[in-house]
Parts: sequence; structure tokens; C-alpha cells
Amino acid sequence: MTDVTGTVVRLKLSLLRNGLRQSGGRRAAFVASAVVALLFAALQLLGLVLLRGHAHADAVAVLGAAVLALGWAFMPLFFPSGDETLDPTRLVMLPLRPRPLVRALLAASLLGIGPLFSVLLLVGCAVAVAHGAAGYGVAVAAVVLALLVCVALARTVATANVRLLSSRKGRDLAVLSGLVIAVGAQLVNFGAQSLGSAGLGRLAPVADVVRWLPPASAIGAVHSASEGSYGTAVLQLGLSLAALALLVGAWARTLTRLMTSPDGSTLQAPDAATRSRSPQGGGLGRLLPGGRTGTVMARSLRYVWRDPKTKAAWVTSLAIGLIVPVFNALQGTGSVYFACFAAGMLGIQMYNQFGQDTSAFWMVATTISSPRDAYAELRGRALALLVITLPYATLVTVLTTALLGDWSRLPEVLGLSFALLGAMLATGAWTSARFPYSIPQESHKNVAPGQAGLAWIAIFGGMVSAALLCSPVIALTIALNVSAGGEDWTWVLLPVGAGYGAAITWAGLRLAAPRTAAHLPEILLAVSRS
Repeated sequence: MTDVTGTVVRLKLSLLRNGLRQSGGRRAAFVASAVVALLFAALQLLGLVLLRGHAHADAVAVLGAAVLALGWAFMPLFFPSGDETLDPTRLVMLPLRPRPLVRALLAASLLGIGPLFSVLLLVGCAVAVAHGAAGYGVAVAAVVLALLVCVALARTVATANVRLLSSRKGRDLAVLSGLVIAVGAQLVNFGAQSLGSAGLGRLAPVADVVRWLPPASAIGAVHSASEGSYGTAVLQLGLSLAALALLVGAWARTLTRLMTSPDGSTLQAPDAATRSRSPQGGGLGRLLPGGRTGTVMARSLRYVWRDPKTKAAWVTSLAIGLIVPVFNALQGTGSVYFACFAAGMLGIQMYNQFGQDTSAFWMVATTISSPRDAYAELRGRALALLVITLPYATLVTVLTTALLGDWSRLPEVLGLSFALLGAMLATGAWTSARFPYSIPQESHKNVAPGQAGLAWIAIFGGMVSAALLCSPVIALTIALNVSAGGEDWTWVLLPVGAGYGAAITWAGLRLAAPRTAAHLPEILLAVSRS
């Protein structure tokens, strides 16, 4: 009988080798990512080794193993295309039994940068707490067991969601990666500052619980054995071993069900009548104005909800626009003016409006025959953006003000936010017509090759222009705050900022409309480039 494990391992190696042969750029990216990952892992290993003898080294090591396990559990959901062998449905037509296939896929999963990174980190965690012959002996078993639990956890989660990950809607799950990275970065920053002021002792209560959760319990067993608590060490290793057995069993059952049950492609399609929708949809669509304006708004909002690239950009902007002012306020280092960051992040979505349509823009272009049509198109897109950005910017401003307790500055900050948003809508409409560029849909790139310069000019040039357009409101804000008695009049900045933002938006749309109508062929060619 053919050795399934050896065959699958060689298949994984062939996939890695053939992938690197596709292009020099891919090889360079792989080498660069490998060097960065391994360098980071080596630094982590060195840092953990230097913790040996520290009073709270065991807490750091145990929590490090737990964080590593969380990464293995959720990264396949955010980046399903990172490993071609994560989809076992490609093997569904082969005469393979689940148990041998599980062993083969588990062995294949141990190949790659991720497992090597994990081994270095786990070795560092084990060495940080290991003392004596018993401790080092348990450390060897703990590292192997923890790595197997991490890999089995990743495979079980990925197999249970493989139908979701391989579908078009399922790939939208990767949109959350931007949110997770943004939130995670701020949480790490917040936690690092907290630990810097209070010390590693704050980790001890959490570590006392986590050390009994696999696979962190394997690292906890190293510490227990080093302290002479051999019974506790055996129990903690047993917990990780039991978790490994349960995960492999669940993985095998899910794999059997996956490879024997029909998928969506074999099911009858729903009746056409059940799929029909009104042009502007239900719910919010019924509240939109009629005519072209409402149609354009409905289309733009539908892109935000359905198009993966557009959704990713919106989710990231919404997350960062909230995280930056709120987390700075929670740390006591923020300013109420940081709330303007929300308006700035969402205003970026107005840039490259036609590029977001990709090649489908030709259908829109056929409906534009005059500057009046172009103005109606741009106005509808701007209003669709305002449906989300106005309440969101207001909410972030109120929340930041509440956290800082600086309610007297709420009107002026709202006025600045509205003025900034209006300026970015104006410059975004103009740069969309002047510097359009394509957004590839079949790759992770946000700019087509050869158009990076256009993207930089459009986004950063537009942001600088927006800041200059806001200078009158900024100057008025500074003047009222530095003049004697001026603080009593800062409330006027709210109507002034809102009115200025509306006026500058109208002017920007009016200026962009003639150019849009006159250069439709060039815009269509630019946004359709792949």
C-alpha cells in the first residue's frame, strides 16, 4: 500500500517549490518574509532565554504559548489562500481513508515558515522556565506536544470552515483581518504601556488560569516539573495530550463529513422569483431619494456591503478611525481633536471612486453624456458616503469627548470634523476624475502594476489639498482659542464648519463634473487596467 504520509509531504514540498518557480518577485517575497519572520522569532527566543530566573518568567512563557495557539486557530480564517493544502476537498476523488489522511496532512502541516517560527517561540518559552534534568526532559515533550496541538487546532478549524473559505462570500472573512490587526496593534500598545508602568506581575493572575488550558498547559508542565511538582506536570501534559486527541478526532469526523456530503454546487439553485429585488433594495433603500441620485446611492452602498475590496477598505477605516482617538483617550494621552481622525479616515473612501467599479465602470460611463450627468453621479456617490460618515464621525467625536470629559470643545471638534470631511469629499471627487487607477480584484494588491504613482498622487496629494482647504476653519479655531474671551464663541464653529464643509463639497463636485464627462474614455481605460 502506498505511503500516504510520504506522498502528501512530497506534494506539499512540490507546491512550495513550484510556487517559488512562478516568478522572481514571488521568490523575493518568500525569502524576505521568511527572513523577517525567522529574525523576529530569533529575537523572541533570545528575549525569553534572557528571562530565565525572572520572578514572572513562567507567566510570560505560558501566555506566549496561549497567544501562539490563538494565532494558529484564527490565521487560516483570515488568510485561507496561504496554504494550498488547507482545502482537503481537492482530494475528495481519491480513495483515501480519513485516519491516514489526517496523519498525512498533520505531517505536511509541519513544513513551512509558520511551524519553524512556532518551534523557536515554544523552545524559548520552555527554556525560560526549565530548570534541572526533569525540567529539560519535560520541555522536549512539551515543545513537540504544544506544536502538534497548534497545528491540529488550525487544521480542525480550517476543515470545519473550508466550504465557507472556498466560497466567494466566505473569502470576505479576510476583510476582518484588517480590523483584527488594527485592534490587536492598539491592544498590544496599550498592554505594553500598562506593563511598563506596573511590571510583569500583572500577568500572574491570568497566567494562573491559562496554564491549565492546552497547549499552554504543556509549557506550564515544564515549570511544574522544574519546581518538583511532578504530579502537576503529568496532569498538565495529560491535558495537552487529551486536547490533541480530541482535536484529531474532531478533525477526522469533520473530514469524513466534508468528503462525503454534497456542497452548494450540487444543490438546486433558488427560483429566480425569490432572488428578485427592487432596484434600490429594501430597508435603507426605501429611504433613499428617487431618480438617479437614489440609484447611485443604492449601488454605492451595495458595493460597500458586497464587494470584498471595498468592504475591506471600509472596515479598516471604520476600525482605525475609532481606535486611534478612543485608545489614546483611554491611555490619558489623547486630545479631543483626535476625533477628527475618524472623518479623515472615512473621507479617504471618496478617492478613486471610479476605480472601485473596476471594469464595470463602462456601464456607468454609458449613462454619462454631459457634465450634468457626471455631477449627478458624483453627488450620489458623495451622499452615499455621507450616510455612513456623518453619524459615525459624530459618534466618535461624542465618545472621545465623553472619555476625556472635555464637553466644552465638542462643538468646535464637530465643526472641524465636518469641514475636513467636506474638504476630502471635494478633493476626492476631483482626484477620482483626474488620477483614476485600477484596483485588481483577483489579487491582494490595491493598485494595478504601473499605476502606483497615480495612487500616491491621488491619495496623498488629495489629503494635503484637503488640509489646505480646511485652513480657514482651522485658523478660526486657533484664533478663538487664543484670544481673550474667544472660548465663549467656539460654539459657532459647529455651524461654520458644517456650512463650510457642505459648500466646499458642492464646489468640488461642480469642478469635477466637467472633467469627468470630458475624459470618460481615459478614465474607463485607467480603471479597467489589470
